[in-house]
Amino acid sequence: MKVVHTIEELRDQLRGQMRVAFVPTMGNLHSAHLALMKMARQHGDPVVASIFVNRLQFGQGEDFDKYPRTLQQDIDKLEQARDVYVLFAPDDKEMYPEPQNYQIQPPSDLGGILEGEFRPGFFTGVCTVVMKLFACVQPKVAVFGKKDYQQLMVIRNMCRQLQLPVEILAHETVRDEDGLALSSRNRYLSAEERKEASLIYRLLVQAREQILEGKKTIAQVEQWGFKTLSDRGWKVDYFSVRRQKDLLIPDAPKLETEPLIILVAASLGETRLIDNLEV
Repeated sequence: MKVVHTIEELRDQLRGQMRVAFVPTMGNLHSAHLALMKMARQHGDPVVASIFVNRLQFGQGEDFDKYPRTLQQDIDKLEQARDVYVLFAPDDKEMYPEPQNYQIQPPSDLGGILEGEFRPGFFTGVCTVVMKLFACVQPKVAVFGKKDYQQLMVIRNMCRQLQLPVEILAHETVRDEDGLALSSRNRYLSAEERKEASLIYRLLVQAREQILEGKKTIAQVEQWGFKTLSDRGWKVDYFSVRRQKDLLIPDAPKLETEPLIILVAASLGETRLIDNLEV
């Protein structure tokens, strides 16, 4: 595996390649990241991964400074997995040599709801860095995980509207044995919090069952999920049922036939977790 730190080195390595598959990450890699890279290898060659902690997507008071940076351990994991040909690991100065005044802002009806409501500017930061990475890597295929479902939709819509020649593939959420979605932020959880954290997935499964049974309205399911977490000491941002296709509030007459998704964001202690489940 080649490890490069500059855009010039990256382009030298990829010159003449026609079917590059790309997996952008912020590092602190775990088995979910490695699963994305294995999927990328099935759809392109060579596979490029990036590790870059993007300050543009962190809001004031968020965990940019303490976000785990484990580059050498990440390199060791990638070399052992043998799915990545080039790792692009730029520093902040390489990606943002001057103030990033040109930024990509998604439409408010998608980028301003849910995560966009509680983390203003987050998706602008995500879109801007992904667009910049796409310009550097020039992939034909890019792989993102479904755990960040809204982010996946925002990136897909950006590529479609801007006519980017990149196919966006979605990998299913990778979970621990108790159902907790794998995330770099899970390492912030204490042992006691880690046991409690699996509640999110259990509630998602129960909420899906309630929707499929049809005995509760969408509003009742949302209120139940929100209250259950709150009563156990979680700080809940949202427990929301939306349409899969656009994340808008579903139309009641179409509930039986319209694919839905349940999305949740809640903090346990100092750690904010997100998850979702398709219906």
